[in-house]
Amino acid sequence: MRSLPIPIILEQPAQARDQVSWDEWMAPALAQFNCRVIQSTSDEAPGLLAYVEHYLEAHHSPDLFHVQHELVKAVSGPMATKERAAHKAVTEATEQLERRQSAPQNAGDKPGKRGPGRPPKDPVSLEQAEQVLDSARHEHEHLAEQREQVKANIRGIGHDYHFVDLERGVRRNGQLIASDIQGHIEQIRRVAQEEELSQSCLERIDKAERVVPERQATIEFVSGYVAQQVAQLDLAPPISFAMHAKLIPSSYLDRVARTRSVEGGEALRELAEQLRASLVEPGGILWALSPETRERLHHEAKRLAAVFQRSSSNVEGRNGYLSLRSHQLRGLDLPRKRTCFTAIHNFFLTRSDGTTAAERFFGQKPRSMFAAILESVELAPAPLSPPRKA
Repeated sequence: MRSLPIPIILEQPAQARDQVSWDEWMAPALAQFNCRVIQSTSDEAPGLLAYVEHYLEAHHSPDLFHVQHELVKAVSGPMATKERAAHKAVTEATEQLERRQSAPQNAGDKPGKRGPGRPPKDPVSLEQAEQVLDSARHEHEHLAEQREQVKANIRGIGHDYHFVDLERGVRRNGQLIASDIQGHIEQIRRVAQEEELSQSCLERIDKAERVVPERQATIEFVSGYVAQQVAQLDLAPPISFAMHAKLIPSSYLDRVARTRSVEGGEALRELAEQLRASLVEPGGILWALSPETRERLHHEAKRLAAVFQRSSSNVEGRNGYLSLRSHQLRGLDLPRKRTCFTAIHNFFLTRSDGTTAAERFFGQKPRSMFAAILESVELAPAPLSPPRKA
C-alpha cells in the first residue's frame, strides 16, 4: 500500500527539463510559500540535479525506487527470460520421456521419420531421455534459486536503506548502511556474471552502484540536520538524549508502519510503543513534564523523523496514474483541469488519519475546499418564469 497523498506545489508540462527550465517554473511557485527547500529526492536526471545544486542549494537524496528499478531491468528481467526457457526445456524433456516410455520396446531400434532432404534422426534411448530431463530440471532449479537470490538482495537494499533499524529501533550509521547496500549489489553482480548476462546488464548494475556514496551522504545530512534542530530546542541533556534515542526512532517506525498493511506494520508499531513506554512510565525521563510539553516534543519528533526521504515513488505513481487515465483520453494538457486535479489532491484527498496534504504542509487545518468554492463562485440566478412545457 502507498502513502496518500503528498502536497503538490506545481504540475506543469514543459518542453525542456534543463536546470533553467526547472527554475523558470519552480521559482514563482515556491515564492508563494514562506519555506526553504533543504532536500530533493529524485532520479539522477542531470538537469534536475543541476537545478537542486545551483538554484536551490539543497541536498540531493538518491531515489530508492529508481535504483531498485534499474537493478530489476539489469538482472531480474534477463533472469526471468532464462528461467522461462529452462522451464520450457523441462516440459519438452518430460514429454519426450513420456513418449519414450509409452513406445514399444523395439521401436527404439528404428530410425525416426524424417522429412524430404533431412538426415535421419538418431533414436533417443530411455536412459538418454532421463538424463536430458534431469539436466533440464537441475538447470531450472538453479536459475530459480539465482533469481530468488537476486530478488532478495533487491529487497534487502530497501530494507537496509532506513534512517532507523526496523528490528532494533536504533538510529543507523551512514557508513554501515552504504556497506550493507554495497554487499547486496556485489551479490547481484556475482549472479549476473555467473549467468553470463550481457554487457548492458552489467553497466546497469554499475549505474545503480554509483549512487551508494550519495546514500551515505544523505544519512549524514539527515543526522546533522536533526542534531541541529534538536539543539535549537534547548532541552536538558536527558530529554535531548530521549529525543535522539527514543522519540525520533519511534516516530520513524510509526511512519514506516503506515506504508504497510495492518498485519505487516504490527511489529513496527509494537516496537515504537515500547520505545515510548519507557519514557512516560513513573520515573521515566518525560514523566515529570506537562502534557503540553510532551505533545510539543512528540510533534517535533514526528517532524524530524520525516526529514529522511527514501523515494519519490508517490510522485511516480501519480504521474503513471494520470498518464494511464487522463493524458490521452481526457486532455490533461488543459491548465484549468490540471489546477482542479492539484486542488483535489492537496485539499480533498486524505490519509487514514483524516489529514489532507495541505494540512500537513501548513501545519493547520485549512477551510473546507467545497465551502471555499461556493464562496468564490457566483451562482446563476433563478429563471424569471418556469420553462415552457413541450
